Amino acid sequence: MIFNLDRYIVSSMKKRDNIGGEFLMALPRLVLAVIIAMVISKPLELKIFDKEIQAELIIMEQKTFKEQEDKVKARYTDRIAGLNAAIDKAKGEVVAQGARRDTLMLLAQQEADGTGGSRIRNLGPIYKAKKTDADIAAGAYDTLSAHNNALIAGYLQEISATDSTIKATITDLKRGHLDGFASRMDALGHLTDNSAPIRYANWFIILLFIAIETAPVFVKLISPRGPYDELLEQHEYAFIMHKKERKAMLTMETDERLTIAQAAREKRVKEFTE
Repeated sequence: MIFNLDRYIVSSMKKRDNIGGEFLMALPRLVLAVIIAMVISKPLELKIFDKEIQAELIIMEQKTFKEQEDKVKARYTDRIAGLNAAIDKAKGEVVAQGARRDTLMLLAQQEADGTGGSRIRNLGPIYKAKKTDADIAAGAYDTLSAHNNALIAGYLQEISATDSTIKATITDLKRGHLDGFASRMDALGHLTDNSAPIRYANWFIILLFIAIETAPVFVKLISPRGPYDELLEQHEYAFIMHKKERKAMLTMETDERLTIAQAAREKRVKEFTE
């Protein structure tokens, strides 16, 4: 199709020693040549850079799958973060209660051996009161520890179930193989953006096809006027003159018929009136 189009354009261009007019006539073809070159150069580029494109497609597949994994994990991020916060809170409450118990037990011990409190070594009422507070704190610690440990176990179980759900969902994800025309074009775009040599080669291929497409028109434009152009002009002139002559003859024949018809009509009218 392109060859026939080039032949038609070149053969229809007439050398009239008018470079401006000839260039205006060739301008639409030059624009079309650029468009055609941009289109037909892409399959060749895809073939030339096939190995690089295949490697880039693997990277794109991994990136796409990573994005899918991140989206799956993002669904459960808030829930897991809330569970971890609840675990930290429960552990913090147990630690705080344990520290209070240890502090009260230390105060009772110091009161008993005289190293603190009233500084009197005895097991009197002050010691008993502090010992009672320490025992109450120890009981509260045991109760809180048992309760919070049960909560923590439940939270950990829920986190484990959520992790299993995430893994199962990721396993069920379909790993689509990127091998379509659009994916290959996208990979080629990534290569040209990230690699200067490939970008330059890409432009050289496009320019090569532009040169091939526009060469016939430019050759015709820079070619001197030759015998063919002279014969073509004579043939066109003869055709125009023949057309004008035929038109003139048809006009004369028509006028002659009209004149004869008019004369006959006038004769009949004259005979009728007489």
